Amino acid sequence: MTKKTIVFTLTLAAILTSFKGDKAAYKIYSEKGGKSSYEKILKEAEKADIIFFGELHNNPINHWLELELAKDIFFQINDNLVLGAEMFEADDQVTINEYLGGKHSYDTFKSEVKVWPNNTTDYQPLMDFAMKNQLNFVATNVPRRYANIVYKNGFKGLASISDEGKKWIAPLPIKYDKDLPGYKEIVAMSGGHGGENLPMAQAIKDATMAHFILKNWKKGQTFIHYNGSYHSNNFEGIIWYLKQQNPDLNILTIASVEQSKLDSLAEENKGLANFILCTPESMTKTY
Repeated sequence: MTKKTIVFTLTLAAILTSFKGDKAAYKIYSEKGGKSSYEKILKEAEKADIIFFGELHNNPINHWLELELAKDIFFQINDNLVLGAEMFEADDQVTINEYLGGKHSYDTFKSEVKVWPNNTTDYQPLMDFAMKNQLNFVATNVPRRYANIVYKNGFKGLASISDEGKKWIAPLPIKYDKDLPGYKEIVAMSGGHGGENLPMAQAIKDATMAHFILKNWKKGQTFIHYNGSYHSNNFEGIIWYLKQQNPDLNILTIASVEQSKLDSLAEENKGLANFILCTPESMTKTY
């Protein structure tokens, strides 16, 4: 090998080793921070009664994987599948059922239901997957007007709601533990604004979502629930209310986080869920 060839070879090697390879769109970690995979999520899903996909609402990778997970569970694991979401309020269930039954166009649906601004790109694919495969899609969240009552007046404000209105709320009185770390964190992050009513407004959402999940789940089914990650992080929120009513449920949780680097899971993100879906902070947003 000539000197010129050796120099060329060393230069080429240096160039090749300088490349970092493909940029990862996401990484999946275990509860303790070890490297994991989508395949392992699917394996655990085989045993789950209820799966919580905790999302970051404007993250496109989260929304893509939500749909992929629903497809893979339906086609590979259990076609007795139910979908449900925080993004739809319980008093819209009749209209949702009519849409799933083909009675309305999408234009009618979105004008009648309190859809989120990013519904068309982020949640409608889930709804349409349910329609195509004749699956139930459950609107689990409390009507926002009732959450607002709690924010203003605490749980006592719910006593004035009509019996008809109470159909769309978890049964009263609402069990509540103000010392749960998640609720204490809400108070701390708000700087005290909203007082004790602020975490109560979160709790009425958590309690109501748990109520409608249980009301629409039967043994043998797999129920996938989509919600902001904070509603199920640290196995609190909705999960705490589910466990009050049925401690024997097999629950699988996924949390979503963003980090500047994906090579390891940040310490503060460990323990959030059974699996932690980590995407780059620079990921483009859906809104």
